[in-house]
Amino acid sequence: MKSTTNSDEYVRPLRVVLRPNSKAEKGFHARARMPKSKGRAPGIPASPAHDLQYHGGKIIEDLAFANFYVGGSAAWQSSDMDSIDQALAASMSDTHLNNVMVQYYSSGKITSTFKGSQILAGPPPKTVSQGDVENLVRSLFQGGALDGFDLSSTVLNFMLPSGTVLNTNEAPTQSVITTRVEGTRHKKPAAEPPAAVPHEEEEDSTNGLGGYHGSIHVNSSKSTETIYYAVGVFSEQLADGTTNGIPVFDQSWKNVVATFYHELNEARTDPDIQDAINAGNDPSATSFLGWTSPEGEECGDFPVFEANPLTKVFKEVKLTGGNGTVPIQYQYSDADHGPGVPRATAPKFAGTQAMKQKVG
Repeated sequence: MKSTTNSDEYVRPLRVVLRPNSKAEKGFHARARMPKSKGRAPGIPASPAHDLQYHGGKIIEDLAFANFYVGGSAAWQSSDMDSIDQALAASMSDTHLNNVMVQYYSSGKITSTFKGSQILAGPPPKTVSQGDVENLVRSLFQGGALDGFDLSSTVLNFMLPSGTVLNTNEAPTQSVITTRVEGTRHKKPAAEPPAAVPHEEEEDSTNGLGGYHGSIHVNSSKSTETIYYAVGVFSEQLADGTTNGIPVFDQSWKNVVATFYHELNEARTDPDIQDAINAGNDPSATSFLGWTSPEGEECGDFPVFEANPLTKVFKEVKLTGGNGTVPIQYQYSDADHGPGVPRATAPKFAGTQAMKQKVG
């Protein structure tokens, strides 16, 4: 896939959740490049130019996910972990919320299954990079901790504790994240490193980065496995007056849920984005992509960029049937040309309109 600008730029579709007007948002959005080829959130105008298009890559209809709490039990309040597990499981399986996302699947149906959570022993790391997360994923796989998961459709969520800073550097830091499981909270039912891409400076969670998703390839005894992951910070206002991540809600656990709701929906509609990024200017890069906008935005990106204030798209919404509320971030809806609110009926398959636009 060739860059739309000069030949030494990498094609960089977006895979992160970012605070608007932050250094991280400006840096990532400036580099986002793509080849030229009614239920909307109140207060946000229609934006059909940002409708998602399907590029032919993998998508996941029947998603599974598991939560891993980094830093040991001393770094987390048990009530926060319970709230995160319960709210994320409820939001990802909610009918009215899924009615927004199902438009990106020709089958007209999607499912989400929570596979339980575990605490990874501490101490809490000060900084975590993409290299750290990917090394952790490899170690978990090689140690057998991922046995029993269907890795082709499972996303591993790594929740970072209060105070831990996240960045997107591919090089590992000096932080050590142990693979030793300190405790299992909610039990689940019975390669080579990626190619280098340009270094990203001043784009850590103290400058607006909330989280991201990606994948790695590892060799097993029988084949090469692809493992999908997401990582996010404990978004909060710090004691020194600065912020880490994207603190929007009144309690940090709610920010965690909204971040991973964003990442999981992006991972299911565009799971192999890391392969597209790693392919750089290779013409095959586009074929890895699932659903993105012409600018390279995934389903969670444009709603965050467009919303001012963020509370226009970060909401506590009622679950289908009225059994409580969950904190989420609205995702982009082609049917509504903008951030879609929960809906009682699913819209038509977005691919039909996308094909019309492509032909036209």
